[in-house]
Amino acid sequence: MASRATRKKPPATTGVLSLPPVTESTTSSGLKVLAAERGPLPLVTMRLVVRAGSASDPSGKHGLADFTARLLRRGTERMSADELDEAIEFVGASFSVGINEDLVSFFVTTPAEHFPAMIGVLGQMLREPSFPEREVVQARERVLAQFANDLDDPSTVADRTFTRALWGNHPYGHDVGGTAAHVGSFTREDVVRFHSERIGPKVSLLVVVGAVSPRLVAEEAEKAFGGWTSGPEAPLVVPPMPKLASGRVLLVDKPDQTQSQVRMGGPGFFIGHVDYFPSTATNIALGGGFTSRLMNEVRVERGLTYGIHSYFDTMSAGGMFGITTFTQTERTREIIDVTLGEVAKVREGGIPAAELKKSQRYLAGLYPLRTETNESVAAVISDIRVHGLGDDWVEKFRERLLAVKPKQTVEVAGRYLFPKSPFLVVLGKASAVKKQLKGLGPVTVVPASECE
Repeated sequence: MASRATRKKPPATTGVLSLPPVTESTTSSGLKVLAAERGPLPLVTMRLVVRAGSASDPSGKHGLADFTARLLRRGTERMSADELDEAIEFVGASFSVGINEDLVSFFVTTPAEHFPAMIGVLGQMLREPSFPEREVVQARERVLAQFANDLDDPSTVADRTFTRALWGNHPYGHDVGGTAAHVGSFTREDVVRFHSERIGPKVSLLVVVGAVSPRLVAEEAEKAFGGWTSGPEAPLVVPPMPKLASGRVLLVDKPDQTQSQVRMGGPGFFIGHVDYFPSTATNIALGGGFTSRLMNEVRVERGLTYGIHSYFDTMSAGGMFGITTFTQTERTREIIDVTLGEVAKVREGGIPAAELKKSQRYLAGLYPLRTETNESVAAVISDIRVHGLGDDWVEKFRERLLAVKPKQTVEVAGRYLFPKSPFLVVLGKASAVKKQLKGLGPVTVVPASECE
C-alpha cells in the first residue's frame, strides 16, 4: 500500500479558488485512492467512480450498467438489503448512485466518526454483492413500470429518441437506463456477469474528502477494498465519435399532443477539449443562461415557449451541441426558424465584447459553488483525475474563462453551432406538424409507441 502526496497547497491568493491538498495511495487490489482532508464540519464524503457507464452495456442489454449498479445496495454476502439500509441510516449517513455514458458513481456521506464503518459497507457492496433473485425481479418490475410512466411524458420520449437517432449504433446511442425491451430480458446471471467482467478495482477511483486524515483513509481503504478481485485490467475503450446524423428530421407522432417537443443537434467535442472555455462562454450568451439570446428572442419577444436551452454535452470519446425546447403545435416551424436564425447570427458574428464579458462574469460568479461542499469537491477531484483535466483545473478555471476573446467565439461558433444543417427530432401531432417541416430535410415519421 503505497502513499504519496500529489498536490501542494497553493499560496493563499485573494479571489483564487483552490482545492485542499490531495494525497494518493493504492490498495493491494489496485484501487487508486485520493484523500483530501477538509474541515471544519465533522463530515466525510466518499465518491467511488467506476469506468463502466452505459457505453459498456452489452449488445442487446442496454441499461445493464445502471441496473447492476443500483442493485449493489440490495444485499451482500454478509448483509441483507434491510441490514444495509439500517446500517447506513442508523449513523445518519447517505448513499446514492449516479451513472452517465462513461462512469458509474457511488456517493456516501457520513459523520466523520463513522467513516471506518461506512467505507467498510461501501467495500462490501462493491466487492461481494449477492444479487438476490427476488431483488432482481423487483428491480426489473420497477424499471419497467417507470418506462410505462415515461411514455406519458413527451419530453422524456423526445430526449431518448433524440439520443438514439443522433448517435446511432455508437455506444453513446442509447439512454443510460436502456429500453423496456432490453430491461425486460435482464436476469440475475446478466447482472452477476456484468459485475464480474466490468466492475473492479483497476477501473475504479475512490475519492475521500472531509474531516479524516489521509493516513486513516489509506488504512481503511485497504481493509475495505484490499480483497477486491473482480473486473477487468483496463477500462473498455469507447470508439471515437462517429459522424453524427445531420440534415434530416425525425417526426415522432403523438396525436393527442397540443404542443411540439423540439430537439436539435450536431457534432461537439470530448470532455477536456481545448475548445471548452471559448465554447462555454459562447453558449452562455447564446442559450445557456436565463438572459441568453435564445431566451430573449424565443420566449420574451415572441412568446413561443416557456423554456429553451442550448448546451454542449461532452463525454470521453466525443460530444455534441444541442438545443431543446417546446411550443404550441401550430407554431412548430416558427420556433425552429427563429432558433436557427439566432444560432446563425452567432455562427457568423460570434459574441461581441460587451455581451461576452457579461457571460464570462456570470459563469465565473457561479463557479465557486463547485467547491463549497465535500460532495462538490469530491466530484471535481474525481473528474479532474478521470478525465485528465489537469491539477490546476479549479485554480485556473476563472482565469481561462475570462481570457476568452470575441475572436475565439467566432472560431468555435463556426465549428460547432450547426455549420451543417442540424439533426431534428420533433415530437407532436404529425398530421398538423409534418407540413410545417418542409425544407428542413427528409422527414421520417414514427409512432411514439416505437420510441419507448
